[in-house]
Amino acid sequence: TGGHTTEILRLLSCLSESYSPRHYIFADSDKMSEAKIRSFEQKRAETFSNSQFTLDRIPRSREVRQSWTSSVVTTLYSILYSLPLTYKLKPDLILCNGPGTCVPVCISALLLGLLGMKRAIIVYVESICRVETLSLSGKILYYFSDYFIVQWPDLKEKYPKSVYLGRIV
Repeated sequence: TGGHTTEILRLLSCLSESYSPRHYIFADSDKMSEAKIRSFEQKRAETFSNSQFTLDRIPRSREVRQSWTSSVVTTLYSILYSLPLTYKLKPDLILCNGPGTCVPVCISALLLGLLGMKRAIIVYVESICRVETLSLSGKILYYFSDYFIVQWPDLKEKYPKSVYLGRIV
C-alpha cells in the first residue's frame, strides 16, 4: 500500500513490454493501490500499445499492529485464498517488494511448484526504507526467494544470500 506500490511501480517502469501481461495483487483493504496502478498502466499504454494487466485483491494477511498470534490465522486464510488465484494466473515471475500481501502469494506459488504444476521465479526487492534490518516479509521470503535484492550495503553484509544493486527505486 502507498509506499510499496510507489516503489514497485518505479521498478516496473524500467521493464520492457515483454513483461506482459502483468498481474497486480494487493490487499482487499488497500484503498490507494488500485488508482496508482491504473494511472501507471494508462501512462504505460501510451508507450506500449499492447499493454495488458489485471488487478486482483486478496485478504490482507496481517494488518498494521495486528497481534502475532491472530496474524497466523489471517495469513493462512490469505494463503488459501491465494492458491486458486495463483493456480489460475500461473505466473512465470513474481516480483514483490515487501507488503504482507506478497507472502501468501509467494507461498502459494511455492506450493504449486512443489506439486509440479508450475514453478515461478520469485524476486523479492526489500524496500528502500529498510536500511539496517529486513521487514517481516523480507525475513520470511529471504529463505524462499530465488533472488533477494537489498538497496543498502549493510543489509548485504548481514544477509549474504542477498544481492546488492544500490538504490534501484
